Amino acid sequence: MSISKDKPYVLYVAEVIYTKISKIKKNNQNISNIDAINRFIGSETYEEIRTGRFHDIWFKELKKNSFIDKKTGKKIPDETVKLLQIQKDITMKQLIKFPDLYYTKSSYPLEISQHAFDHLWRMCESYELWCKETKQTDDLNLKIID
Repeated sequence: MSISKDKPYVLYVAEVIYTKISKIKKNNQNISNIDAINRFIGSETYEEIRTGRFHDIWFKELKKNSFIDKKTGKKIPDETVKLLQIQKDITMKQLIKFPDLYYTKSSYPLEISQHAFDHLWRMCESYELWCKETKQTDDLNLKIID
């Protein structure tokens, strides 16, 4: 049985996150994945995802197209749209922001900030796993699961 290379919709935001963090790392080759993720936190893309604007814009575009996928021409199932709404809600909760509270005086992330970092890490990890499973590994430079 062959594995479909069609990216699941729930991985779209993970791909965006992975791509942006990869670019940060590529432009700063001596930094770790941890530092690249920390630099991503607070970026314009991060803020768009954290506030739900990423999904809102996406949903607006999907609704305008009657939930027809532009790439495949197929209607996106209602269950998938519901899953994407759940993804939005969970992501917003995990990436919640409290100004000026990212690090304590000891430079350790506060628990709430650690949730954001962990969520981003898991999304990158999920994206890499899917890419490896579908043998689409050309642009996987973070190597989180290796």
